Amino acid sequence: MFRFTKIAVAVTVLTTASLGAFAYASKGVENDAMSIVNAKVPMSQAVSVAEQHANGKASRAEYEKTKSGWAYDVEVVSGAKVFDVSVNAENGTVISSTEDKADHDDDNDKED
Repeated sequence: MFRFTKIAVAVTVLTTASLGAFAYASKGVENDAMSIVNAKVPMSQAVSVAEQHANGKASRAEYEKTKSGWAYDVEVVSGAKVFDVSVNAENGTVISSTEDKADHDDDNDKED
């Protein structure tokens, strides 16, 4: 009898947790970190595109939501210059590329 009670409680807890997660997901709330699984272009391809575009090596890459949709923000070092290259996550094209002159990071860059 005690064993049956443990199983029933476990099933109830798992069912409640699953329904809660389903309800959260069905509201259209999207976790930034988990949204990358829906990207049509993998990060490795976006990094390669950015490196070719700026003729350098990537030092950092992020997947982020912009005003126009999801994109990869790739920081590419080319010689003594650093470029912020934005790559579309849907089709892998370069959206923008700017030289990062002031700080070599994105803390003070203007918002997308």
